[in-house]
Amino acid sequence: MKLIFKTIHLKKRFPLRISRGLVTGSDNLFVGVTKNGVTGWGEMAPSSTLGNESAEEGQQLLEQFFNTGIDQLSITEIYEKGREFGLPMCVLAALDIAMWDELAKTAKLPLYRLFGIPLPKVATSVTIGINPPEVVKERIPLLLEGTGVRFLKVKLGSKDGIEADKAMFSQVIESTKDYNVGLRVDANGGWDVDQSIHMMKWLADLGTDYVEQPLVHGREEDLPFIFKNRPLPIFVDESCYFSSDIPQWADSVDGVNLKLMKCGGLTEALRIIATAKAFGLKTMIGCMGESSLSISAGAAITGLLDHVDLDSHLNLDPDPFSGAQMIDGVIMPTERYGHGAILKEEF
Repeated sequence: MKLIFKTIHLKKRFPLRISRGLVTGSDNLFVGVTKNGVTGWGEMAPSSTLGNESAEEGQQLLEQFFNTGIDQLSITEIYEKGREFGLPMCVLAALDIAMWDELAKTAKLPLYRLFGIPLPKVATSVTIGINPPEVVKERIPLLLEGTGVRFLKVKLGSKDGIEADKAMFSQVIESTKDYNVGLRVDANGGWDVDQSIHMMKWLADLGTDYVEQPLVHGREEDLPFIFKNRPLPIFVDESCYFSSDIPQWADSVDGVNLKLMKCGGLTEALRIIATAKAFGLKTMIGCMGESSLSISAGAAITGLLDHVDLDSHLNLDPDPFSGAQMIDGVIMPTERYGHGAILKEEF
């Protein structure tokens, strides 16, 4: 087993503002795992919230971890060892995705077929960040006109308060009236209990599908107060990193949003799905500034999920990989072996 590293800067087409700040791009680390002449590839999108802010640091950590003698272990054993070693989850995700890609390529199967998962039927959401109404008015036609997008996820939780959120969302309603598009909301922990109760009622009256992470991570004890008599389904994102988090909040949420960068890759993602379903919860997959490589890996498991939010590659200028494509709003895995993402020649 041999590791290969490559760093590529990903520039966003539209800067993304959420409740925690503004992101214009990132230097992502791409990790190759070669065994018996077959190379699988994974990706790390750096994140301060996930404990690793640079591709350089991620590479150093993976080299240190590899030197502990993991090359003869199984993928699940390496995942557990990575957790024990203290690898940031986005770093472990790159290695985990690469190993699954290599295994599926060796088996001469697309990754979704290796997992025995059907092709997805659920359309992805496409995200619009926190913006003033005038920007929303300009941005929405660019996102929706002729693209096949069927759902729009609106980031709220503005630092300027719920009146700013209402002004933005009202413009979203106005700007999408000529499009057949469903609306979802992600507050990224930008509201308190009273604001959450008020905004969920206001958003429900406007036909919103669900609200994601209304309360900040660390205030999960307040979830029961907004869950009771809720007018909208509540999904948690930052409040659920691993399958072991689910039992704590299962009685106070309707569903969980998993992310490969957040949970450490596909190994734990499959556990999260199984655990959530065992507790009767809905499931969703999201993304964190990744290219088509990680999106393609995520697409391999979306046939099991209720909601999909795999759109970060659609906001890159350019995307260095070709992989899963959006077909009639659905991010569809390729039939190539592995996750199917291929580095474009110019990179």
